[in-house]
Amino acid sequence: MTIIKSFAVGNGDTFYIKHNSDNFTIIDCDLNDENADRIIEELLAQSAHKGVSRFISTHPDDDHFGGIERLDAAMPIRNFYVVRNGVIKDDETASFKHYCKLRDDPGKAFYIEKGCVRRWMNQDNDERGSSGIRILWPDTSNEHFKDALADGEAGLSYNNMSAVIRYNMVDGASFLWLGDLETDFMEAITDDINLTKTTVVFAAHHGRKSGKIPDRWLEKLDPQIIVIGEAPSRHLHYYTGYTIITQNRAGDITFDLLDDKVHIYVSNANYSHKKLADEKQSRFPNYVGSITVETEYTLKPAKYYIT
Repeated sequence: MTIIKSFAVGNGDTFYIKHNSDNFTIIDCDLNDENADRIIEELLAQSAHKGVSRFISTHPDDDHFGGIERLDAAMPIRNFYVVRNGVIKDDETASFKHYCKLRDDPGKAFYIEKGCVRRWMNQDNDERGSSGIRILWPDTSNEHFKDALADGEAGLSYNNMSAVIRYNMVDGASFLWLGDLETDFMEAITDDINLTKTTVVFAAHHGRKSGKIPDRWLEKLDPQIIVIGEAPSRHLHYYTGYTIITQNRAGDITFDLLDDKVHIYVSNANYSHKKLADEKQSRFPNYVGSITVETEYTLKPAKYYIT
């Protein structure tokens, strides 16, 4: 089984995947508040018996690598996956300086791009299995990405430098991370990125309207659940017609993946979700329901909208 967790860290992102192989993956972090010690303790505990751990950085915004120096001190980062860039900032935080140290370390940095392959990320061997992670974006030869990279390196905006990351459990659920991509950029690259049906999608830019996933993307992704992050409510886009979980209300969200099921737990004991199936699970506290994984060949009922 695989565990995927999205921590409620305010206006930032922190995820981990405890793979059903000898792999552990962290995607972004924002460890600058009172929950940092608790989160780091959990990351240490959940990764303790895994042979390979990696940190994937979607893009160089502080709310996606905040406190990375604290994480590295407690849990040394030996595999730092990052979009190749030369971003510098006038106001260099301790976290940004540490990000650059990892990014520029030839012994630790692995530069991710569309279709890249790496042992145990998406290749297995006799020693251990693959993590099931694929990088769908960036295409470093794409003119739209080149413009976004230039904007980032000029200090104008880092959002559209974001990687698109997909995890797929064999014969099970799939998850997609979009970083802080903006709507106009996503629309521009629709024909340049391979999008397929995905079980759970984490909405871009913490769920903001500025990162609304375009309709043409949603048609291809056909998600069963869209997770909306913790941007202020007035800035959110709620994806009418889709099943959503809002992290502002749910708190930490844990997805327990087993065969063709996804069992969902949250940290807010008062949160409920009426449209999820009740399969009487109890592996973690605050179970809110389950879904059965659909494939592109599954005959599905009409979608519904719930917050």
